[in-house]
Amino acid sequence: MRQIRSNVYAVGAIDWDRRLFDELIPLPEGTTYNAYVIKGSEKTALLDTVDPKKTDTLLAAILSLGIDRIDYIVAHHAEQDHSGSIPDMLNLYPDAKVVANAKCKSMLMDLLHVEEDRFLTVEDGRTLSLGDKTLQFFDIPWVHWPETMGTYVQEDKILFPCDLFGAHLATSSLFVDDEPTVYEAAKRYYAQIMMPFRTVIRRNLRKLEALDIEVIAPSHGPAHDNPAFIMDAYRDWVSDDVKNEAVLAYVSMHESTRAIAEHLAEALMERGIKVRQFNLSVTDLGQLAIALVDAATIVLGSPTVLTGAHPKVAYGALVANALRPKTRFATIVGSFGWGGKMVEQLTGLMSNLKVELIDPVVTKGHPKEDDLSALDALADRILDKHREINVA
Repeated sequence: MRQIRSNVYAVGAIDWDRRLFDELIPLPEGTTYNAYVIKGSEKTALLDTVDPKKTDTLLAAILSLGIDRIDYIVAHHAEQDHSGSIPDMLNLYPDAKVVANAKCKSMLMDLLHVEEDRFLTVEDGRTLSLGDKTLQFFDIPWVHWPETMGTYVQEDKILFPCDLFGAHLATSSLFVDDEPTVYEAAKRYYAQIMMPFRTVIRRNLRKLEALDIEVIAPSHGPAHDNPAFIMDAYRDWVSDDVKNEAVLAYVSMHESTRAIAEHLAEALMERGIKVRQFNLSVTDLGQLAIALVDAATIVLGSPTVLTGAHPKVAYGALVANALRPKTRFATIVGSFGWGGKMVEQLTGLMSNLKVELIDPVVTKGHPKEDDLSALDALADRILDKHREINVA
């Protein structure tokens, strides 16, 4: 238990050892499940709970405050890393009401079987008095589920935005004390979880900018006592602005596609384009996602396997397609032995990307001099495209 402001406490849990989220997302730095207690002069509220396996940690923190009554459990988001301990809290505090918007209420009834009479349903902008502290609720959908809301404590000027502005970072620091480390963790979190919803996030940011915010306390990672740091980062990430960068993600089975990728990477660098190169057979997909946040161009490189793309390159295409970065251009390079439809397959897997496709370069076998010249010409075309959008 640690104090953020007078009678506002962090009571969540640190998960130092977790390395995978949703059986999909790498967590190289672990994570935290942040929950908060707000003690008003008349009522007490618990904002979110924790992952079920950390319920004992949450309960110990609450008991250390000497709290024998919780009046409200505010559920910002129905996902179980935030809501999973609600049933246990309701058993321990039988008079408590779960405060949620209508969508979250419905989801909690489905996911956790919380009885309908345990809810207090709130609408966007509604306030709830705890006596000398006032909670105001704001719907901020699609960060990253449709039911998400945030809470603003008017007297303390603290915003609790749930997953928005969060970071999967196991840290003992209550507040950000290492901005470069937190920036990288927050960008990874944005890239892997928030990026598909960037246009909605832009609207949510405009909504929150009307508030006088001194502290942002998200549901993962440290709190921000310099809110501009994370809000400015998000404005950059969700904007339409891209950088003079190319992501080159490939797999090579017998060195032909590797030779193609390395030659193209060198050609792009010679033309002043920053390259982020990833071997998809070994890469951390979180690093790939981070690189996609800003890149103007994505290049996929694949050998031909059973007439199609290498499965790991196909997976990389599916990841990019799901994350929907603001990338402006895409192309494909690779090799084949006797035929196939690798290019057509990869193109079909990226249908969500609003990109201009640049003609691919695919070689028969190991690249020859004419193939290397074609790769140089591809680098020229990529440079021309970057110049057209004024990033090169």
